[in-house]
Amino acid sequence: MGRPVTTAMILAAGRGERMRPLTDHTPKPLLQVAGKPLIVWHIERLAAAGIRELVVNHAHLGHLIEQALGDGDRWGVRIRYSAEGEGKALETGGGIYKALPMLGEQPFLVVNGDIWCDVDYAALALASDRLAHLVLVANPSHNPAGDFHLDAAGQVHADGEPRLTFSGIGLYAPALFASCIPGAFPLAPLLRDAMAKGRVSGQLHPGRWVDVGTPQRLLMLDKQLRGESG
Repeated sequence: MGRPVTTAMILAAGRGERMRPLTDHTPKPLLQVAGKPLIVWHIERLAAAGIRELVVNHAHLGHLIEQALGDGDRWGVRIRYSAEGEGKALETGGGIYKALPMLGEQPFLVVNGDIWCDVDYAALALASDRLAHLVLVANPSHNPAGDFHLDAAGQVHADGEPRLTFSGIGLYAPALFASCIPGAFPLAPLLRDAMAKGRVSGQLHPGRWVDVGTPQRLLMLDKQLRGESG
């Protein structure tokens, strides 16, 4: 197994159309869950895992994200920002590619800003012969067909059964993006190409995971977490 990562990127550039009207004036990562912004849950969990170098990309109302988080000092981390521009989000692949100069030459962790998960980031690592390592979860009701197949050896395939859902948490080697050019593009085709070469590993996370993609799921998570802390 490879070395644990020390740098992470939180994807926070999405417009959050399904969250409207909540996201008309508040970027989705700043929506409150049990008294704190969704993105702060990520920052706290990353800091607790010893990951102190963070990059946050943004597009929609990005200045509000920078105002809310600052340089990250209050959480013991350093936050740098990859600004894509209002209305100019680069999709997942393009957003990561633009931020590569900040992410360095070693493998890094990427977390979708609109999920909540209790995975142990400190336990994740990328083997030296792999381009990506994905955290997968059981298929939720809103993605019943799943995304990828995880075999018994821990290798991820684009095809095959049974299928699991990609959690939005992954470790990536910079080499995954070697053939890319600047602009907006998705991550999935890069992952499928790497899977075809046998260079994507993965693991099933049996714990809690929520894709906070709708107001209903935001409210559900808020109630659950408040109930646990009350």
